Amino acid sequence: MRRPLITSTANERIKSLARLHKRNERDATGRFIAEGARELATAHRSGVTIELVAVCPALISASGLALAEAIEASGAERLDLGDAAYSRVSFREHPDGILGVAVARHLGLDALELGKAPIVLVVQGVEKPGNMGAMLRSADAAGADGVVVAEPGTDLVNPNVIRASQGAVFTVPVATATIADVIDWATANDLALVAGSDDAKETFWDTDLGDGVALVVGAEAAGLDRRWRDRARLVRIPMLGSADSLNVSVAAALLLYEAVRQRARG
Repeated sequence: MRRPLITSTANERIKSLARLHKRNERDATGRFIAEGARELATAHRSGVTIELVAVCPALISASGLALAEAIEASGAERLDLGDAAYSRVSFREHPDGILGVAVARHLGLDALELGKAPIVLVVQGVEKPGNMGAMLRSADAAGADGVVVAEPGTDLVNPNVIRASQGAVFTVPVATATIADVIDWATANDLALVAGSDDAKETFWDTDLGDGVALVVGAEAAGLDRRWRDRARLVRIPMLGSADSLNVSVAAALLLYEAVRQRARG
C-alpha cells in the first residue's frame, strides 16, 4: 500500500512533533520521542505505550521497517516523512529513519518490586542526561531492582538520557521521589543506605553490601545533600592519581558491581 508522504516542515503534525524537543512540552503532554530502532524496539518490548511511529523511507532499514510495522500493528498511528520533515523532528546527527511518540511512565516508590537482597541505585541531583543514561545502563547490566531519582535534575525521557541508556530507561524500574521519602522508604524496606563520598574513611569494597542496599550517588559539583550524610553509611572509592573524583556514572557502576560481586561470593 502506497502511503502519503509528509514532506513539508511547516506541516502541523511536524511542528507538533518538533515541540517535543523541549522539556516543557514533554512535561505538559506526558509524551516524548524515542528515536532509533534499538531504543524504540526496547520500549516496545518493555510495554511502553507508543502512540505514533514515524519513518523516513529514504533512511530506514528493512529491520527498522519491520519494527515500524509491528508497532503499527499494536495500535500506533504511522507517519511516513520525507527527508526534510524527518530531519525537523529527529534529534540525531545520523538518524536511522525511525522514531516513536510514547507515553511517559511515572512510578512512585511503592511501585518498585524488591527481590531478595535487593540492590537499588539512588541518584540525587544529576543534571547531565548522558550521566543519567549511563547509570541506567549500568543498573540494567548489574540487575538492579530499580533506580530511584531523588529530586531529579533532568527529565528521564530526555532524548540524550534514552540514547545514553541504550534503552535501559525502559527496562529498569525507575521511580522519582523526594529525599525525605526515599530515606523513609529505604528504612521501611530494610535497605541499608550507603552513599559515596570522597571524604569517607571506609572504602566501598570493605563495606558489607551483601544484604538489601540503596546505593546513593550525587552530582559531582554539588555533592551529597546533608540528609544523606546524616543517615547513610559513607564509603569512598580510592583515588590513586591526581584526580579527586570519578565521573558519577563510573562511581555508580563501581558501587553496583561491588554489590553484585559480594552476592556472587556468597
